Amino acid sequence: MKILVADKISPKGVAYLRQQPGFEVIEAYGSTPEQVLELVKDVHAIAVRSETKVSRAVIEAAPLLKVVGRAGVGVDNVDVDAATERGVIVMNTPAGNTISTAELTFTHILCCARPIAQGAASMKAGNWDRKTLSGVELLRKNIGIIGLGRIGSEVAKRAQAFGMKVLAYDPYLTPARASAMQVESVTLDALLAGSDYITVHMPLTDETNNMLDEAALAKCKKGVRIVNCARGGIVNEKALVAALKSGQVGAAGLDVYETEPLPKDSELRSAPNIILTPHIAASTAEAQETVGIEVAEQIADLLVSGAVRNAVNLPSVDAATAKLLAPYIDLGTKLGTLVQQIAPKQIASLRITYAGKIVDLDANAITRSIQRGYLRQISDSVNTVNAPIVLQRLGIDAQVIKSSASCDYSELITVEAVDLTGAVFSASGTILGKTNEPRIVGINGREVEVAAEGKLLVLENIDQPGMVGAVGMLLGNDKVNIADMSLSRLTPGSTAYMVVRVDTEPSEAARKALKDNPAIKQAKFIQL
Repeated sequence: MKILVADKISPKGVAYLRQQPGFEVIEAYGSTPEQVLELVKDVHAIAVRSETKVSRAVIEAAPLLKVVGRAGVGVDNVDVDAATERGVIVMNTPAGNTISTAELTFTHILCCARPIAQGAASMKAGNWDRKTLSGVELLRKNIGIIGLGRIGSEVAKRAQAFGMKVLAYDPYLTPARASAMQVESVTLDALLAGSDYITVHMPLTDETNNMLDEAALAKCKKGVRIVNCARGGIVNEKALVAALKSGQVGAAGLDVYETEPLPKDSELRSAPNIILTPHIAASTAEAQETVGIEVAEQIADLLVSGAVRNAVNLPSVDAATAKLLAPYIDLGTKLGTLVQQIAPKQIASLRITYAGKIVDLDANAITRSIQRGYLRQISDSVNTVNAPIVLQRLGIDAQVIKSSASCDYSELITVEAVDLTGAVFSASGTILGKTNEPRIVGINGREVEVAAEGKLLVLENIDQPGMVGAVGMLLGNDKVNIADMSLSRLTPGSTAYMVVRVDTEPSEAARKALKDNPAIKQAKFIQL
C-alpha cells in the first residue's frame, strides 16, 4: 500500500511507516497542486500538515484513498465533506500541539510585559538604553482568557503560577468547572473591562469573527495587552493597529493573521509595541515529533487493522458496523448541531434518549456523533473520539437513556440540552423509508416533520391568520426559496411553531424583519 507524505512531518513518523510490512512511502514535500493530483492516483493514504490542500479534486483523483491524516489540529486544508462522500476517513492529532501553543502564548504575554525583543534589537544596534525599556510585573495582574478549552486551560495554569488572577469568558463553561479550575467566570464585557492582559483561545466562527473589534477594545482598560495565538480574524487587525497607536492597547503579540502569510504592506508590521511571529505556535521539536508520530501510527493502524482513532468524520467502529449505523450517525450529528443552535450557550447537561428498535444497537457511535454535532461549532478540534472529554472539560454532564416506553416511530432519537435553570431545549429525529432518510420530527416538544439537511428557519409565533403568507412573502422578496415547511400548534390561537427549510441563507435584513414582526416571538436560523 502506498502512503504519500505530502508535507514534512517528523522523520520518526516517516520511519515508522517505512517499517510496516507492505507499505511504500513516498515523500513529496513542496509539490505543486498539479503534482499532487498526479501523485495520488494510486495511494491509499495521505499525510499532511497545513501546506498541502487535500481538495475535492485531489480526493476524486485518488480512487484507492482510504485515509487522510493531518499532523495537527485543524483540517481546514482538507475537504472533509468530499472525503466523507467518498468514504475516506479524515484524522487529526488534536492534542499534539496543546503545550507548545500555550507556551508560545505565554511567551507573548511576557514580551508584552517586558520589552525583550525591543531590548535585544537595541543592544544589537549598539545601544544601552535602559530608561526607555521599562516593563511591568505580572504578579497580581488580571488576565482575561477568552475560551477555556485545551489551550486556554493550560494558559490559565501558567498565569496562576505567575500569581495572576484569571478572568475567564467561555459561554459553554459551567460554574462548577470554573470553580474547579480556580478561575472567575465572567461575561465578555466584564472580562474586557477588568483585564490587564487578554488572550483568545476560541475557534474562528461567525460568532467569534472580529470579536475584539474597535468597540470591544474601547471597553478595555487603557494600556491593555492583547495576545492572539488562536485564529486570525478573532482580533480585528485595523482596530488593533489604531488602538496601539492611540495607546488604548499598550502592547500586543500575534501569531495568527486574517491573511497568511501576512502581507508585506500590512500595517501590523509598522505598528508600535507589537511582537509578530509567523504562525509558529505548533513549531516546537516536541510538538512536531508528537503529531508526526501520532499521525503515522493512526494511518498504519487503519490500513493494517481497520482501527480508527481521532477521526473527524467517522466514529471509532469497524467497517461493517459503520455501514449499519451510518444513517443514524448522520441523523445524530444533525440533531446535536440543531440543539446547540436553539439552546443557550451554557448548559448543565446533554441528554440523549433512544427509543424503539434502536435500543438494540450499540449506540456508542451514534452518541459520539450527537456529542460531536453539539460541539462542532464550539471547538474546532472536536471529533468523535474526544467529544466526551470536551463535554467534561466544559462541565456538561452527558447522559444516555435507552427507553422501553412506546413511541410513535419504530426508532426515535431525542437530544435534550438542559440549561442551568432546568429549562429543556430538544430535537427528535428518526429514519424513514427504504432510503434511510433522516427526518426531524420534533423541536422543543412540538411535533414537526422536515428533512434533516440544509438550512432551517425555526419560528415561534402567535397562531393567527396570514403568518405563513407573511413569512413566505418576506423570504420571497429576499430571493430565498422554500424547500420544505412544517407547521405545529397545540391549540388554535396558541403559540405555533413553523419550521422552514430554505435553499439559501436569508439576509441580515430579512432575519431582522422576521424578528421585528410582533407576531413572531422567536426566530432562529439553523445550519445543519
